[in-house]
Amino acid sequence: MILGFIAGLVALVAGAELLVRGASKLALSAGISPLVVGLTVVAFGTSAPEVAVAVGAVLEGKNDIAIGNVVGSNIFNVLFILGLSAVITPLFVNRQVIRQEVPIMAGASLLLLVLSLDRNLGLLDCALLILLLAAYTVFLVVQSRQEENGASDEYRNLAQDTSRWDARWPVQMLLMGAGLGLLVLGSRWLVTASVSFAQALGVSDLVIGLTIVAAGTSMPEVATSLLASMRGEREIAIGNAIGSTTFNILGCVGISGLVSAGGLAIAPSVLKFDIWVMLASAFACLPVFLSGRKIARWEGAIFLAYYIAYTSYLILAAQNHRALPAFSNIMLSYILPMTVVTFVVIILKPADRR
Repeated sequence: MILGFIAGLVALVAGAELLVRGASKLALSAGISPLVVGLTVVAFGTSAPEVAVAVGAVLEGKNDIAIGNVVGSNIFNVLFILGLSAVITPLFVNRQVIRQEVPIMAGASLLLLVLSLDRNLGLLDCALLILLLAAYTVFLVVQSRQEENGASDEYRNLAQDTSRWDARWPVQMLLMGAGLGLLVLGSRWLVTASVSFAQALGVSDLVIGLTIVAAGTSMPEVATSLLASMRGEREIAIGNAIGSTTFNILGCVGISGLVSAGGLAIAPSVLKFDIWVMLASAFACLPVFLSGRKIARWEGAIFLAYYIAYTSYLILAAQNHRALPAFSNIMLSYILPMTVVTFVVIILKPADRR
């Protein structure tokens, strides 16, 4: 198990390097902005492990892992990935993300909640999600090609790259294909090892899906976003996390639901708690992104702290730990009110117009 875990991490890092390089150069060759590449090709590619795990879980009759994987991965994408990326280096947010992509992500999260109110995602519900994903992807590509001044500073910097060996699109596609292959393989090794650890501890399928599997299948997004952030390709870092979250809802849930003959059953605990945390995480991006069009380090630290608190709650609840009532009381009485005040300050502070 330990060797599988280590091998998975190595494959993820190598795959992320190949994918980010190939996607960046593909953006230059095809005339598409890095943001759109991050929102589509990179985001969809790094979400392939979530699709594979969800479909496999549904075929094995483990719907809780499939739903927990999607909900947990989305919480992980926003709170952990964006939070950690911002702690490493402040992320300046493209206007398109603020005006379009975050509202779409929040809208998709809200739609999933509405469709789940009857505790079942039927075939028609999942077909609707797939149609919305196709329309969203076409819209992004057409929008990018129609923008006369759509290239960002980051995009222009890519044009100054003097390397030639990967200047042709077949090489770029090969890099992306190899990167995605390593990401999927590494994620599979990592998840297999992690689930073995979790099952040895006697944790339920739902908690495994919300934590171990969600974090494991999101490792491609972690590696890709952090590497893109450190390389200065911040639009891909943000676009990857936001795009993956949207794809998880529209694509992962849609595909796995269509594979299932009777649709996807939603556990009562997911509907009462976890899906609301996912929705809150999506809407929390709006005030943060609006504050000067960037995610500051301290804002990233808040996101990270909330992910740690959410995971701690799941672990305590799974074990019915005696510290759970005190932990819940602290969160409700102190942490949540402080968060509301913090978001009000973020909204009211003067915007940074750089």
